[in-house]
Amino acid sequence: MAMSRDEVFKKVESVLVDALGVDEDEVTEEATLTGDLGAESIDFLDIVFRLEKAFDIKIPRGELFPDDILNNPDYVENGRMTTAGLIQLKRSMPHANFSEFEKDPSVSRMPDLFTVKAIVDFVALKLNQSGNRAEAAS
Repeated sequence: MAMSRDEVFKKVESVLVDALGVDEDEVTEEATLTGDLGAESIDFLDIVFRLEKAFDIKIPRGELFPDDILNNPDYVENGRMTTAGLIQLKRSMPHANFSEFEKDPSVSRMPDLFTVKAIVDFVALKLNQSGNRAEAAS
């Protein structure tokens, strides 16, 4: 049976509380992992590992938190995402909200894309995809 969005949020909340040592009331949909919840780069690996265990899903490296885009000169120029970079980032992160980032696509603002809502949407999408594959196989 599919999980509701609220159930996904509660599990993501639990993962973030455990991984980052924050209080439940700090984990809101709008909260950013780095700015609001204090995550550091090493925490992102731990979060992915914990999400995989909590939801019994596989998250390939760079799928939830794209890490190769910033190193590509076609995608970043003078500390800003190029048009090609923004297109690639949106393709890599369909679960993120780009409305504010597009106004100022500075690389330094990229961590603002990693919100609790983006993680919940990502996990819900993964669960939906794996559920569809399981249904097709049966």
